[in-house]
Amino acid sequence: FLFRCNLAPVVEFAADVGTKSDFITMNPSVVQRAFGGFRNESDREKFVHRLSMLNDSVLWIPAFMVKGGEKHVEWVNTLILKNKLKVRTAYPSLRLIHAVRGYWLTNKVHIKRPSTGLLMYTLATRFCDEIHLYGFWPFPKDLHGKPVKYHYYDDLKYRYFSNASPHRMPLEFKTLYVLHNRGALKLTTGKCVQQ
Repeated sequence: FLFRCNLAPVVEFAADVGTKSDFITMNPSVVQRAFGGFRNESDREKFVHRLSMLNDSVLWIPAFMVKGGEKHVEWVNTLILKNKLKVRTAYPSLRLIHAVRGYWLTNKVHIKRPSTGLLMYTLATRFCDEIHLYGFWPFPKDLHGKPVKYHYYDDLKYRYFSNASPHRMPLEFKTLYVLHNRGALKLTTGKCVQQ
């Protein structure tokens, strides 16, 4: 069962990330950032094309967690129905975010708001026997000093250590690394090596 975050493109990066998808998240901000807020037909077509690649996956949209998210969801639903796309939608409750945050706080991980990645990891612990994480590297450079993109597919800049951010990526990573060392998950932070 494969989770992907933030409607990341896969086809053009298939050699590195594969193409399988079962559960894809899409923050409403993705509509604005990657699809121009659906201002023109070209943006809408690009979005429909991306969704058509999902092949009956679940599209998880935390619409009710950000101001104005509902209008993006209405647009998304309209495009899904109009184009008869094979995608199932899910809309988590704000209570889920509070429950996940509460879980980590009781384990002394003081996060403001869990990242999508941490949310997905937490959900996966409920029904997966083994969990393998890829792309969880919250630093601008790798261990060899080579620059690392925040997302593999865009040029979004992220201030990893900013107090203004709702997320605490280095703290989340440290927590996941501890769990990796305890055998609770497999965290791959470098080149994948075929076994």
